Amino acid sequence: MDERLKQKLSKLPASPGVYFHKNKTGEIIYVGKAAVLKNRVRQYFQKSQKDAKTEALVAEIFDTDWIVVDTEMDALFLESEMIKRYMPKWNILLRDDKTVSYVRVSMGDEVPYVSFTRTPMDDKAVYVGPFYGKTAVEKAVRSLRRVFPYYVRPYDGKKTLDTDLGLTPGIEIGKCTTQYYKRNLRKLIRYLEGGREKLMRELEKTMYDAASRGEYELAAEARNQLFGLKELQKKIVFSDKEFLDISSDQALSELQKMLGLENPPRRIEGYDISHQSGENTVGSMVVFINGAAARSEYRKFKVRSSRADDLKSLQEIITRRLKHTEWDYPDLIILDGGETQVKAILPLVQPLGIPIIGRDKSGDHSKSANVKLVIPAKVDLGPRPAGPSPWAAGAHPRAAALRKSLDPTFCLELPDGSHVARLIARIDEEAHRFAITYHSLLKRRSMLK
Repeated sequence: MDERLKQKLSKLPASPGVYFHKNKTGEIIYVGKAAVLKNRVRQYFQKSQKDAKTEALVAEIFDTDWIVVDTEMDALFLESEMIKRYMPKWNILLRDDKTVSYVRVSMGDEVPYVSFTRTPMDDKAVYVGPFYGKTAVEKAVRSLRRVFPYYVRPYDGKKTLDTDLGLTPGIEIGKCTTQYYKRNLRKLIRYLEGGREKLMRELEKTMYDAASRGEYELAAEARNQLFGLKELQKKIVFSDKEFLDISSDQALSELQKMLGLENPPRRIEGYDISHQSGENTVGSMVVFINGAAARSEYRKFKVRSSRADDLKSLQEIITRRLKHTEWDYPDLIILDGGETQVKAILPLVQPLGIPIIGRDKSGDHSKSANVKLVIPAKVDLGPRPAGPSPWAAGAHPRAAALRKSLDPTFCLELPDGSHVARLIARIDEEAHRFAITYHSLLKRRSMLK
């Protein structure tokens, strides 16, 4: 370890967070989480006995960065998101040290139960994850059981010790109905998916509204859940992305400079269309807040106007989305499409001052597809060199990108493996996945009619 890195590591905080090991080219080769960054990251460089794979990883580390979060549970969620974004090679090589875990809620059952699994199935259950670190996520979900009681195995109608402890909803003793239980499970799922702040606001509103109508039992229920979540707030925050240090995210900083934005884009929305020969046409909207997926904010649209025209379908869902003023407007929109799509949507978002770019894959939806962007020409990328020279200065500090005029847009191909390229690819692939999932659901339903 050279003196430069030694000096940097001396500034590691005694706080929970996520760390990023990088090689000499700046590529992120490993992402990890820590309850105490100062202790965990330094362990890599101590002269202790390590296995051969870890020794090889350490030999490749040239630099380390980190993001500080409020709790270890924040770190759990953020680590999961960053691994999905960057796909670091050493996280794959060292995957024996990382047990991927999903929270499974069997919402298709008459009386659902909550469990954990490593492999999601194509069933009627709801899966939340993946999370890296099985023990940590199980501990967190067990803590939430005191706020949203649930069953941990298929319901058999028998009273257990968990019933007496208030850890089950009490259907077996007539304490509540299955409808009431499922309603609470949906709140639990929303919390796990990152909707904690919105859920708490809704519980507070329910509490006051119910009290004003004289429905004191409902008001007490909402109050107890609200106070319970507030008690857990300092222990469990799966995705409290409101408080992440956004300036520490290199991809967001690069995106800000690349597009000439005043601030790093806090809320980014990605859109895609999916159909099969014009049948069951759907649109997806995925939301990333501070660079991490905010699944509780995702929305899906069943296209009404045009079934086989992707362009008109995209215009429809963007128009419908912009009518929802109760949803925060994005700081940036990313379309799955090229120049045609960007030009079609630009008039819809320009009056609102929402920046927009397109990812042109030219039909290549593979994860290895290059990240080629179509950007409205009004975006200032800094000085443009004369002649056919590659544009490498100004807005994108590490870009070896080519730029060419396409009135009123231009194309920009991002360097393979760059932070901003991986962020855009992650958002685009998530929008594609979400659209395909909804399309497949409608297709199965139509086949059953």
